[in-house]
Amino acid sequence: MRPRTLLASWLDVLPNSFNLNSMKHKLSQYQTFFREFRRSFETTGAVAPSGRSLARAVCRPISEPRQPARILEVGPGTGAVTQEIVRHIGPDDHFDLIELNERFVETLQYRFQHEAAFRRVANRTTILHKAVQDVHPEQPYDYIICGVPFNNFSTGLVREIMRHLTKLLRPGGTMSFFEYLWIRRIKVLLAAKEERRRLSSVGRVLGHYLQRYEYACDTAWVNFPPALAHHLRFEPAHDNGHAPHKRARRKSQRHSEVAS
Repeated sequence: MRPRTLLASWLDVLPNSFNLNSMKHKLSQYQTFFREFRRSFETTGAVAPSGRSLARAVCRPISEPRQPARILEVGPGTGAVTQEIVRHIGPDDHFDLIELNERFVETLQYRFQHEAAFRRVANRTTILHKAVQDVHPEQPYDYIICGVPFNNFSTGLVREIMRHLTKLLRPGGTMSFFEYLWIRRIKVLLAAKEERRRLSSVGRVLGHYLQRYEYACDTAWVNFPPALAHHLRFEPAHDNGHAPHKRARRKSQRHSEVAS
């Protein structure tokens, strides 16, 4: 990527308008995110909200032509990815968000009350302040977009969350989640023995789902840090030992790079 293109892509994460109120609110979101990162590292996986490049990558399935759908975002934080999701919420869609952090919930509520793009879909949006394992909707979701920091959790919790997410999807539903490039490998090299074992075990759990169900992967190079957006499609039987759906087994060759 040429330096000028890379610089333009990095600048793309800045607010569209440089009016004072917009800048103050954007700064407030970053301050909230960093404060919660320091206070609750285990459930906040990055030091800053996701950039626009990553948001577009992880939201690709819902941005493509589709039928009206039930959409779930897990772990939205201050709403960096949510800001991309709401652009694609149609008049007949339903959008739920699950967030465990109370201060992030307050930030999200503010955005749905005061920001135009969020207000547009507020009447078909529900914010759930709870753990994802405690969510049992009457109807399954067509799409799940997950921002949970799996690398911070125990292997058992990662396995529990992934199993529950598959249960929340309708047969043939799509789940997208992201992970930062090289972070797990770097931690494995630098961490103590017990931590290396945990990270390696988490990698095996996620690898199991990626190997069986991933059909596409996007790379967001200009995010900080760079990240992969994985897209998984689950068979009707979910993760019960049956053979995966043929389309999922033949992992798509489409591995695109998202720069803007």
